[in-house]
Amino acid sequence: MLAAFMVLTLALTGGCATSPHPANAEAVAEFNALNDPGEPANRAVFEVNRGLDAAFLKPVALAYRDITPQFFQDRIKAVLDNLRAPVIFFNDMLQGELERAVATVLRFVLNSSLGILGLNDIATDMGIEGHDEDFGQTLAVWGIPEGPYVMLPLFGPSNPRDAIGMVVDFLIDPFNTWAGNTDRDFAVFSRSAARGVDLRATYMETLDDLEKSSLDFYAAIRSLYRQRRVNEINNGDPSAKLPVINIGTVP
Repeated sequence: MLAAFMVLTLALTGGCATSPHPANAEAVAEFNALNDPGEPANRAVFEVNRGLDAAFLKPVALAYRDITPQFFQDRIKAVLDNLRAPVIFFNDMLQGELERAVATVLRFVLNSSLGILGLNDIATDMGIEGHDEDFGQTLAVWGIPEGPYVMLPLFGPSNPRDAIGMVVDFLIDPFNTWAGNTDRDFAVFSRSAARGVDLRATYMETLDDLEKSSLDFYAAIRSLYRQRRVNEINNGDPSAKLPVINIGTVP
């Protein structure tokens, strides 16, 4: 169901912007650099997302941040992070990151046991730092191009590579498999909602400041998303060169 939704979303947001005249080399270069051929449709979806955020997500995140004691916010975040460990491990292995994969397993075992089902991040206290990986990053490491920029309804900034990665991560997540096989689909939605509220509360000021200081909030979000993804794909190393693993020649 999620896969079908993502495919439909990509089709709906794939409307092409008018390309500049070939004689205008500067405009053509800028158009290609932005890699946003569906910009008019993407901007429309962006405004819908902003409306939904203003009406629902932001007020809920504000209430959550202001009412819930920091101690409980930290526990919720720790549990949510711990539940992602199997997906992170899967992508660590696919990327050939064996040391990071071992660290992910250790973190999951320690936090699930000594940390009482992930409520406490014991692993970080012991010096085993966490990290995040997803299948979109794995595809990038394999040399798969990102494709054009797209703005997905509800999910926000993305591209075809990351959208496919999102679907794969959903399908391989043991938590989702358990919920689907035991008629507990509500658990998947509850987890996703909790994650969304937690992230929105965490980056409340950052997004507000960006919106206030940006002449074009859409363009600022697009740029920030791309910078963040490059940083995540390179594991925070600006000198890293991709692909690390090549499964074929990609034009």
